[in-house]
Amino acid sequence: MALSREARRVELRPHSAEWGEQAAVEAARVAGVLGDGLIAIHHVGSTAVPGILAKPILDLLPEVRTLAVLDRAAPRLEALGYEWRGEFGIAGRRYCTWDDPATGARRVHLHGFAAGHPEAERMLAFRDYLRAHPEVARAYEAEKIRCRALHADDTTAYAEAKTEWIRTYDAVALAFRRARHP
Repeated sequence: MALSREARRVELRPHSAEWGEQAAVEAARVAGVLGDGLIAIHHVGSTAVPGILAKPILDLLPEVRTLAVLDRAAPRLEALGYEWRGEFGIAGRRYCTWDDPATGARRVHLHGFAAGHPEAERMLAFRDYLRAHPEVARAYEAEKIRCRALHADDTTAYAEAKTEWIRTYDAVALAFRRARHP
């Protein structure tokens, strides 16, 4: 499935401690509409990795008992201002975005998965690996800067350009996570 192009400028900012606080506030808002079908909401993506540049957009990963929990919550998430996008290119995911109503700036990507989904595990493993390996996190930051230089006005092309680099670390990140969380 081809993803829609996002005509948004790629902005990278130094890490901010406020991102963790903002993620906690937003996670609480989302948890309020997911109810007891929610297992956990994880802060993932570059804003969850201290010390590296990141787009100032929170990536949150709600982990739920079944996808039906997310599907039933779609109207309530939309009432919170989220745009429901369905799978959006990843089978078994429910993806939403939230833009600041005052500025129009993208602020949250919500990647919802049922517990045990391989893509959710991959995202958590990549985050954990970067947190534990600052030298790899710095190399990822360099890749992000390179990709922004190539695609400064196209967030979709920017994300696609980083994919090969990320995939080179997936197996090692998954092995690292599984060793820590058997």
